[in-house]
Formats: sequence, structure tokens, C-alpha cells
Amino acid sequence: MATTPQDLQDWQIDLAGVVIGHGTRVLIEDIDGNGTPPKRSTAQPIPGEDGSYPGRDLLGVRTLRIQAGIRTPGDPAAALDLLAQLEATADSAVRLEPGATDVLRIRRPGRPARRQYGRVLSVEPVSMARAVHGWIPVHITFEGLDPAWYFDEVSGVTMPLDTSKQDKQGFTAPLRAPLTAGTADPESRPGRAVNAGNRPSWPTIRITGPVVNPKIWIVDHPDAVLEFEPLALGDGEWIDIETRPGTRWVTRNGQGSAAGLLTRRSRLDAFAIPPGRSDIRWSAQDATNTARLNITWRDASTSL
Repeated sequence: MATTPQDLQDWQIDLAGVVIGHGTRVLIEDIDGNGTPPKRSTAQPIPGEDGSYPGRDLLGVRTLRIQAGIRTPGDPAAALDLLAQLEATADSAVRLEPGATDVLRIRRPGRPARRQYGRVLSVEPVSMARAVHGWIPVHITFEGLDPAWYFDEVSGVTMPLDTSKQDKQGFTAPLRAPLTAGTADPESRPGRAVNAGNRPSWPTIRITGPVVNPKIWIVDHPDAVLEFEPLALGDGEWIDIETRPGTRWVTRNGQGSAAGLLTRRSRLDAFAIPPGRSDIRWSAQDATNTARLNITWRDASTSL
């Protein structure tokens, strides 16, 4: 029952690699918890007066409760095997690894598949009375730790070093016709990122050397800055950055934390790609012009 993202069909759910729903032997009766996650209110009572002063209301976990039924008419052994597959999603190695998450994917008609990051909390058979006939009703609980729904498709951009300063230095003789100033289509600029959702999306970033003291920023968003200093990456070395809440980290060459190389100005908690179009820029020192910045993200939405 495992599937790839391309294989998910309408009215199906991929629960940590096990697909249930339309066209499978696990039918879905209902799903509860698709709406707005509960809020963590920080309202404070107003001293000596009625009412409270509103603070920042933060979204909490999204608890999805799936009512389903395993149906394998006349084959109780197959029903029990399916139950074991579902139970294994709640007892995987993910539960023992701090920061690790499962993925729940849902596809609705007319919409692409979207995903939640969290953990399968429980898979409970409601009754085994009809298991002998190949029917086992189950309740599945998934805790979404990120309030956003992410698109299944990954978007990305790969950029050489920012050459905007060089573009402003004029022409170099001798001049030859025809004279051009590069592409005239602003949509083709290598630093353009488009988030088609309505929530900010947290990107994954890789800087590949050789490069010295790289700095990355999102234009028109002054807090969205990541700056490394001092840092020198040799040819073939890289820095990986994960910005998603709950899983933020920086590693060098895949080993150990390199977060200490970020300057005080850097804000992992502010480096999110806003809805719509954004311009991403970076600067550094690279005599070879072979250093690259690669940014990938999934468009984010408030709902399915």
C-alpha cells in the first residue's frame, strides 16, 4: 500500500507511507480537525477593569482524527495484516528521534495533494467483533505540529553570486553590436521565488563553495537575513540550512552544527518566503564564479 507522491489519487490519504481511502481496502468514514488549529492565547487580565488585554495568539498543534474501516470480505488474515501496517505508523523510529516528523498527505478533487508534518499518535481498532468477516473499524490520530498545509510539489531556484553591482558599472571596451544588457524578462531572474499559497513558506537552503562569508537576504523583508562570518568553504564543501519551525538547524558538509557561524543579525526564525513573488539575493567572495545558492520550498496554505 505504500505509494509515491505522484500516485496519490482523489479522496486518498497517505499516512506515513500507508495509503488509505478511495480505491484501497481501508475506507474513510470521516476526518475531524481539518479547520483552524486551537490557539495558544496570551491575553492578560486588565488590572482593575473588566476584560483582558490581547497579546499574541499563536496556533497550536492540529489534531486530525480519522475514522476508517478495514474491509477485506472473507479474508480476516488480510484485515489483520492491514491493521498491523497501520499500527506500525504509530510505532516507527520517528517517535524516538527528537525533531523527527512523519508526513500525512491528502488529496481532494480539483486540488493538488497537500501535506502536514507531525506524528501518528495512535491507531486504535474500535471493535474486533467482525474481524472474522474481514471488517475492522479503526480510529487514527495524527498530530500536525506545523499549522500550515504544504503543497506536495517542491519549488526551487539555483543562483550564482549576485552580480547586480557589476551590472551598474557600465560597458567595457571594445563594444560590439548588438549591444544587450541581459534578459529583458524580469520573470526569468534567477532570484525570483514564487509562493503560490497564502502562508509564508520555510525554505531549505544549500550554499556550495568555493565561497567566503556568504550573505542571503529576501528583498523588502529586512529581518530575512542569513549571514555567515567568518566562513570559508572550499571547492566541494557546502552549508545546509533548514528554517522550518521545530527543525531549524545549520550543518557543514553534513556533519555537526554550524549555527555558530551565523552572525547576530541572522534570523532563521524570520527567513520565510512570503506569499506571492519575492526577490532573493546573496553576496559573497568567490574568485571562480562557481559558487551556488540553492533554495527549495513548498508553497504553504492555511487549509486544504
